[in-house]
Amino acid sequence: MSTTRSREPELPVADPVTIRRATPADAATVHMLVRELAAHEGSQDHVRVTAARWAQLLDRDDVVVLVAERAGRALGYTSAVRRLHLWTGGDVLAVDDVYVRPGERDADLGRRLLTAVAGLADPDGLALTWGVEPDNTAAQRFYARLGATLREKVVAGWSPSAYRRCLAAAAVTR
Repeated sequence: MSTTRSREPELPVADPVTIRRATPADAATVHMLVRELAAHEGSQDHVRVTAARWAQLLDRDDVVVLVAERAGRALGYTSAVRRLHLWTGGDVLAVDDVYVRPGERDADLGRRLLTAVAGLADPDGLALTWGVEPDNTAAQRFYARLGATLREKVVAGWSPSAYRRCLAAAAVTR
């Protein structure tokens, strides 16, 4: 007597998510994602970079942009800049943005993007640093679950129009 096992129907496998470093050819995609993040944060007026400028930035060794994608569709990104840390005399990788598109959140992409950045920092033993808005408690909980140290710090920004007033006043007093 022979028994024939019925084959289970094959379920379609979802396209895997890949994370890769963006190149100048990805400038339009990166520009679109940056604009989406700015719109999400209500900061569209602050985005002045163009897709053409992104093509130049993505060609720099110190600029890191990682894109998460599935089947060629961008799902999110993280960006960072390698810069000198004067207190240690070494470099840090300063993360600027971590963004996952609506509809793709809660799929572990944020962790995967930051882990991929850590993988780039690890060979040189670079610390990762980034900021988070004080009212973004969900992001703070997420970063704490990753093991990041959170501390309060006020970040000051000085726009050219603001510091030029000080420069003009200093020139008058000379």
